[in-house]
Amino acid sequence: MGSSKESTTGGFLKQGTILAVASIMVRIIGMIYRIPMANIIGDEGNGIYSAAYEIYNILLIISSYGMPMAVSKMVSARCAQKRYKNAYKLFRYSMAVSVVTGGAAALFVYFGADWLENQFFSKYSGVAIPLRILAPTIFIVAVMGTLRGLFQGRKTMLPTAVSQIFEQVVNAFVSVSAAYFFMRAHSASDQLPAWGAAGGTLGTCMGAVVALLILSVIYFMYKPVMSRQEKRDKTSRTISAAQSYKIIAITVIPIILSQTVYQLSGIVDVTLFNAIMGLKEIPDKVVSTMQGIYSTKYKLLVNVPVAVSTAIASSMIPSLVISFASGDTESVKGKVSMAVKFNMIIAFPSAMGLAVLAEPVIRLLFPAADYTVSAMMLITGSSCIIFYALSTVTNGVLQSIDKMGLPVLHSLISLIIHVGIVAGLLMWTNIGVYALVAGNVTYPMLVCLLNNRSLKKYLGYKQEITRSFCVPLIASFIMGVVAFGVYYLVFMLTHKIYIAILPSVALAVFIYFVLVLKLQGLNRQELYEFPMGRRMSVFADKMHLLKN
Repeated sequence: MGSSKESTTGGFLKQGTILAVASIMVRIIGMIYRIPMANIIGDEGNGIYSAAYEIYNILLIISSYGMPMAVSKMVSARCAQKRYKNAYKLFRYSMAVSVVTGGAAALFVYFGADWLENQFFSKYSGVAIPLRILAPTIFIVAVMGTLRGLFQGRKTMLPTAVSQIFEQVVNAFVSVSAAYFFMRAHSASDQLPAWGAAGGTLGTCMGAVVALLILSVIYFMYKPVMSRQEKRDKTSRTISAAQSYKIIAITVIPIILSQTVYQLSGIVDVTLFNAIMGLKEIPDKVVSTMQGIYSTKYKLLVNVPVAVSTAIASSMIPSLVISFASGDTESVKGKVSMAVKFNMIIAFPSAMGLAVLAEPVIRLLFPAADYTVSAMMLITGSSCIIFYALSTVTNGVLQSIDKMGLPVLHSLISLIIHVGIVAGLLMWTNIGVYALVAGNVTYPMLVCLLNNRSLKKYLGYKQEITRSFCVPLIASFIMGVVAFGVYYLVFMLTHKIYIAILPSVALAVFIYFVLVLKLQGLNRQELYEFPMGRRMSVFADKMHLLKN
């Protein structure tokens, strides 16, 4: 890859790397604190916690979840044309929309918590308790998301990254502490698991408060720069309030609909699982426990590597919008290719690693729990990481090239097929909760296929296969065999999981790195885009892995 390509792709990948590293840290912190919290509140409490979050997430998406991406797209497009007045005017109107919609959703959740519990989660007694604590968080996150969209639109991911890390640290500390103290304070209550779940949701709220304060400070520091840019702007034709709201609606509604359909898959899964297991006369406690294992252990772990693709998609949009607006189709294709390859290099080994080391990972992270079911979920469902990574990036591409409605349509088609698959498996097989795992794989896979078809049609884009998919797959397979063998060899000698897993993971990373470069999955310039890429290239040169 020549220098020109490097210059056109390097910016968003470097910003994406900042956000990806922060997102991974956030997921790791989240995974770490969820372990003691899961042990404190138990599988039933985790089922209630995840049920409350399904409602919280869907209302958050409807009210404001699409705003960061929409603001990023609107601001970046106008700032590229030096139309700063309109860019920042749209930001301010977006903030007004977020305040109204976020506030309305927060009030609805708080005062309608009992109704939501009765309508959607009657088998989960006590969901209303954590929902009421989550309600103010919707408003806070709505405002916070608009601020993050402004900074992302100016092509800096640092404010988002810093605020996310502080948010999760506070979340972790408060969630565990509050879960413990709430359980102690309500030890005589027949809704004890619900109070434990409520403690976990309090951490979410307090973390969001801290993140909003950090972003507000950064915003007021940046405000003089915005004012100077607006004064220098002599090109903007001032848009009216009505035009502003129309632009916001056209931009944000397709993103919200796409995310709503995606989130609906989680609510549909829980609803189907509850209803059909009820018809089969499975006890309510067993149903909530299985749902808790699926949400707290399986989904928690697979979501860690998916954070990378989300970060790359967020950082890619401003850069793609600028290239597409200027008619530079080749630049757009180059950026898409690099984003997909970057994600696949990480997604394949992540999926393979979680599959082959599923049992020791679960036993290490959740020692008090029965690891059999959750380990089998990871073995059968870790491939969803690859499909979620690809669908997230391709959704971002379609939204960047003004095909905002296509991700919505593709998500809806995939959801309809997903419902048929999950309902059929639950009704006519005895695999139980593993039907949800199967649906979690097929849903993003269908979105990928539909998105890829549209990219080929509207962008003339065709993803290179060998270096982007085949090399990571082959390298991951060999890596998985080595990791599995080393782990069980060391475990037989020591009978200690934490001792056995460390050398297996370390050797797996080394083997994968060597194989990807040896099979020419990455060249020198592409390697530079990774965190510490230049240092890795020095090491690779010493081992004669890179061609000049």
